[in-house]
Amino acid sequence: MRITCVVGTRPEVIKMSPVIQELARRPGAEVTVLSTAQHRHMVDPFLAFFGLKADIDLDAMTVGQTLPELTARLLTRLCAVLDETRPDMLLAQGDTTTVMASAMACFYNNIPFGHVEAGLRTGDLRSPFPEEFNRRLATIAARLSFAPTTAARDNLLREGVPDDQIVMSGNTVIDALLWTVAHDPPCPVAVGPDQRLLLMTLHRRESFGAPVRAVLSAVKALVEANPDLVVLYPVHPNPNVAEPAREILGAVDRVHLRGPLDYPDLVGAMRRAHVILTDSGGIQEEAPALGKPVLVTRDTTERPEAVSEGVVRIIGADFDRVVAEVQRLLDDPAAYRAMARGVSPYGDGKASPRIADAVLSLGNY
Repeated sequence: MRITCVVGTRPEVIKMSPVIQELARRPGAEVTVLSTAQHRHMVDPFLAFFGLKADIDLDAMTVGQTLPELTARLLTRLCAVLDETRPDMLLAQGDTTTVMASAMACFYNNIPFGHVEAGLRTGDLRSPFPEEFNRRLATIAARLSFAPTTAARDNLLREGVPDDQIVMSGNTVIDALLWTVAHDPPCPVAVGPDQRLLLMTLHRRESFGAPVRAVLSAVKALVEANPDLVVLYPVHPNPNVAEPAREILGAVDRVHLRGPLDYPDLVGAMRRAHVILTDSGGIQEEAPALGKPVLVTRDTTERPEAVSEGVVRIIGADFDRVVAEVQRLLDDPAAYRAMARGVSPYGDGKASPRIADAVLSLGNY
């Protein structure tokens, strides 16, 4: 069975690599890795970490690209590749423009599409933008939907997806996380024994502008108020994020502004962190498994399971709220313990074998 696995961004590489590795081990599976390079400089190093490389590279990223430009470029190039290669199935993960374009290209070319991490929903088509739209479209096109949780499966069933097209797989990010933790990665910055690390990530389009500036200003205030607090902020290269980061935090003591971290460095930072402040979906899944409290600088989340467990809290991007919520975890040991329980509702590290089983079973029909 010929299977094409598509990746375009760093999170997609992390979450698809265990699937690619598992399929490559299976007799009868011929796996092709296709990179759209939606995030050009973030994809190749992460593939290399997992011992993989792209067999096909669409090199779709351009400086200053708009969503319409990127979508058109991806769809045109993906359709051309699929028309030539005709795989038996294509797999893509998540909710990026790469995934949306992959789903459309499969539909246009009558190629079965498998959606990894299907069924995540906020209920608001414009939040997050454009991810909620992307994942809904991917569901429409999918022949197999790999739901990471019961809640995701229920969302798919409510939308009319046939039960026999849904596979309860768990989330592949836990597979990747456990594989990486086994390699014992160190924290990429020095943190003293009497210091506490705040790990922060911000990158979503909905955070651009006033929300980013409010969160960054809140972090500056927290560092100034807490002499033992160290901040690590891997800054996304998008100018909408990078420029205010340098302006507001660039000269603040005990704040480390870094470029995007390799995955082992990110895992090492999460393991050492005291608190994590993020708008990242992946970190909402990974950090609870490591026993780290997560504060999410968004108003909604498509990952409610950890919120229900009490190990993730949605706090938005208001200056006062961010300061208050982080300070509470710094000052109140009981509140901290309640969120640092090491609960993972997202999987047992065996999602990839379940996905491989379902894909190869489909190929037997």
